Amino acid sequence: MIHEPVLLNEVIEKLDLKQGQVVVDGTFGGGGHAQALLEKIQPDGVLLGIDLDGELLEQAREKYKSSSFSGSLILANGNYADIVNIATENGIHEADAVLLDLGMSSWHLDESQRGFSFTRDEPLDMRYQRMNIVGESKTAAAIVNRYPENKLADIIYEYGEERLSRKIARAIVQAREKKRIETTGELIEIIGSAVPGWYKHGKIHFATRTFQALRIEVNGELDNLKHGLPAAFNILKRGGMLAVISFHSLEDRIVKLFGREQIKNETGEFINKKPIIAGAGENESNPRARSAKLRIIKKMI
Repeated sequence: MIHEPVLLNEVIEKLDLKQGQVVVDGTFGGGGHAQALLEKIQPDGVLLGIDLDGELLEQAREKYKSSSFSGSLILANGNYADIVNIATENGIHEADAVLLDLGMSSWHLDESQRGFSFTRDEPLDMRYQRMNIVGESKTAAAIVNRYPENKLADIIYEYGEERLSRKIARAIVQAREKKRIETTGELIEIIGSAVPGWYKHGKIHFATRTFQALRIEVNGELDNLKHGLPAAFNILKRGGMLAVISFHSLEDRIVKLFGREQIKNETGEFINKKPIIAGAGENESNPRARSAKLRIIKKMI
């Protein structure tokens, strides 16, 4: 499946990039936004692409190495929360724009075989950083098999906004007492046993919120965002733009509060008072866009 970048036209329009500018894509992935960004800053601009997933980044490196943009593109395996150090290591000390697309790549869902999707029976992994940069990282299997019931329930409720979190956590603990939970298929069956029949016929799959919660916990996504926003803002030039595409309310709230803090401190302002959302055409062609919200904060000093 080809990854379609969300809100691409809106990002390009609002960032209003010029030739020779420096841009950092802190969640490069497969480079969904990259080509449009590179076209705007050619011929002597620079795009630094950062991604936590070394395997996906290697695919992007192979894709772009023979392209006309290769001389303008720098790729770095790392966490955007460490954007200042990564940029400095690559000779970049300030940027005209930073883009953070907080959504998952279609590749992770369809091809990574890491258990991100509940439509496939795969190992319960869910790590973006499987090719570890430093130390060992926990997997979704480790969480469902080791976390205490109360902690599991809290994560599913807070990160997944799942109202049946207590029942689901109880079912997980009861199941793991009999047999270690290893695959997405096993977990889906457990979740299905915990929720009432009517819940299985809603607008979204009954396992969606639990899978979202586990993915966020595995990868520390909200902590990355809380640390990454001020880091990204710090590396901007005066007048530079920080564009963030979020996909659920927890992320959007963090971005909104960060922007309000900059307004209060008179260090930044929102380009739009309300988040930018996809139009009907994009929603129809790319269902992932339906939950996307774009907020752009301009650095004032």
